[in-house]
Amino acid sequence: MNEIYFELPLIEWIGYAASTLVLISLSLSSIVKLRIFNLIGAAVFSFYGFYIGALPVGIMNLLICFFNLYYLRALLFKKELFEGIWLNAKDDYLQLFLSYYLKDIQRFFPEFEIKQKENCQVLMAVRDMKVAGIMLLSAPIDGQSKVVLDYVTPQYRDYKTGRFFIRQFKNELLAKGIQQLNAQTNNTKHIKYLERIGFKAEGATYILSLEQ
Repeated sequence: MNEIYFELPLIEWIGYAASTLVLISLSLSSIVKLRIFNLIGAAVFSFYGFYIGALPVGIMNLLICFFNLYYLRALLFKKELFEGIWLNAKDDYLQLFLSYYLKDIQRFFPEFEIKQKENCQVLMAVRDMKVAGIMLLSAPIDGQSKVVLDYVTPQYRDYKTGRFFIRQFKNELLAKGIQQLNAQTNNTKHIKYLERIGFKAEGATYILSLEQ
C-alpha cells in the first residue's frame, strides 16, 4: 500500500475512492441503490481506517456496513402490499401528481404534456399505500393501445411496479379489447425498463402482447 501514484500513496487513493462512493450514494434517489453504494463505500472506508490505525474510522464504518446489510435485506426481501386502481382522467389527484412530477416525467417522455391525459385510460399502482406509478393508455385501435405514459416514481424504480401493472391489469385490459401495448422511446434507461418487464423491440417500437 506504499506504492506512489500521482505523488500519493495507494492507501490515500483508497480513502478518496471510499469518500467518492459515499458521496455518490447520497445523490441516488433509489433507496436500494443508495444502500448498496453506501455499503461498498463504508466497507472500503472501514478497511482504510483499520489499515492506517484510525480505529474510530474503521469501527464506525464497519458498523455502518452492518446497518446497510440489515436494511438492504429488509428492502429486498420484505413482502410489499401492491394495489392497483383505475382513475378518471379528470381526477384532481392525477392532475396534481402529473404536475408535481412533470419535470422528471419529461426526462423519459420529453414530449409529454399533461393535457394528453384527457383521452387516456389511467392506471395507478400503489405500494404500501404510497403511489408508485401511473400508466396512461390510448384508446385501443385494432386491439392495440399506445403507452402514452408509464411513469414510476424515483424511489420505486426497481422493475417491480412495471411488472405489477402488467400482472394486475392484464385480464382487465384484455376485457377492454386491448391485446397489445406499444411503446416508443429513445431513452436508454426506459428501454432497459421496458425490456425487463417483457416488451420486445420491433423496429422503433417496443411491443408487449397481453395474450401470451
